[in-house]
Amino acid sequence: MIAKPILEAVLAKAMSTGADFAEIYVERTKENNIVMIDSQIDRIKDSLLSGVGIRIFKGLRCVNASTADLSLEGMLACAGRVADALGESNEEVSIHLTERLFGDIHPIRIVPDTALKSQKADILKEAYFAAKEKSDRISQVSATLLDVDHQILVANSDGLYAQDRQIRTRLAVEAVASKNGENQTGSCSPGRRMGLELFEMIPPRSIGEKAAAQALTMLDADYCKAGTKTVAIENGFGGVIFHEACGHSLEASAVALNQSQFAGKLGQQIANPKVTAVDDGTIPNAWGSINIDDEGTPSKRNVLIENGILKSYLIDKLNGRRMGMESTGSSRRQGYTFAPTSRMTNTFIENGPDKNEDIIASIEDGLYAKEMGGGSVNPLTGAFNFAVREGYIIRNGKICEPVRGASLVGNGKDILMNIDMVGQNLGTGQGMCGASSGSIPTDVGQPLIRVSSITVGGR
Repeated sequence: MIAKPILEAVLAKAMSTGADFAEIYVERTKENNIVMIDSQIDRIKDSLLSGVGIRIFKGLRCVNASTADLSLEGMLACAGRVADALGESNEEVSIHLTERLFGDIHPIRIVPDTALKSQKADILKEAYFAAKEKSDRISQVSATLLDVDHQILVANSDGLYAQDRQIRTRLAVEAVASKNGENQTGSCSPGRRMGLELFEMIPPRSIGEKAAAQALTMLDADYCKAGTKTVAIENGFGGVIFHEACGHSLEASAVALNQSQFAGKLGQQIANPKVTAVDDGTIPNAWGSINIDDEGTPSKRNVLIENGILKSYLIDKLNGRRMGMESTGSSRRQGYTFAPTSRMTNTFIENGPDKNEDIIASIEDGLYAKEMGGGSVNPLTGAFNFAVREGYIIRNGKICEPVRGASLVGNGKDILMNIDMVGQNLGTGQGMCGASSGSIPTDVGQPLIRVSSITVGGR
């Protein structure tokens, strides 16, 4: 993307006033969106973003700047601004970059950006009309096909020169069901680090049908009664509970500043012994996977919790300095204008010892959260609140009538201890995670789990 001699000169300029580390992050991202509403293609949007982020360290001090000017003069000017922020000396620095190839475990068969718009439109229409034609009570459908070609280059004063190309594809359908002036929504939005071959694995029709079916189910549901209940949370996007309520508290961006409920607890039991939780950016073609992180460190499988014991945090270079620990390949950023920090990739609870049917059968009076929605969390306290997108009453060990309006309210450290049964159908769901370094693709996941006691909010 940019020749090594140019990057060496820019790095040397950035370090010229006494920095002990300098880094250049180069990005070229092409994004394509096609949206369908009211039975027709509503808009097509193609965008291209490119630029450079330059960062330096001096001990625990960090200075970051960015520019869209990729000329040598533009990058040197940006490096000069970063260096001037230190302004402590004027040194001659020599940098030599050595290219490192980390391989690519994410094969792409059909690069979306090279496909015809008509081919993409056909995929979109199949999903759209599958939802629209599900029932005459489906009053509105929107569908979006997204593909991203995200290319990065990372070079630093330690001599690293590494590149990665991340191609992702996602299809999202939202359906609205209406009856007697009342509306309920359903959605389905699978994605992978893949090309258009994704839709050979997940037919577009199935995506539309699932979104519509969820909306129709919730349209006929009564409101959930509030109270403290035993809750079974299904696999896939159910893992958003761990991601939000616990995962963010294991990121070094919170831990290093002692703003996490789990700071200083390595080696301690923080979860039920049945819980093993992992963040793994090396899963082939998974939505949140990366070959290298945004500091050029190879991604890896990080066991966060093993049999209930806290084993590791997710660590980037700067927070690693603060903690006296090495990077875990967990530094991520939305793009070149953001400073990177520790973030999740594919985060999930591993399969456990319990049979799924036994989990449901064990609950006399509780809630089955088949599909989780969005929510919020405070990493310092661990307090969270999540909507249940699709829920059902469990009565006498059987899943019964659907209920709407349910939410799960609690604390991360409490829910980890209260997960007392872990099933065997590990699945993942896709999302976009927002934090200080922007919005990034992440997978969440788990098998069916039982939470022995949690507050369920109702209407």
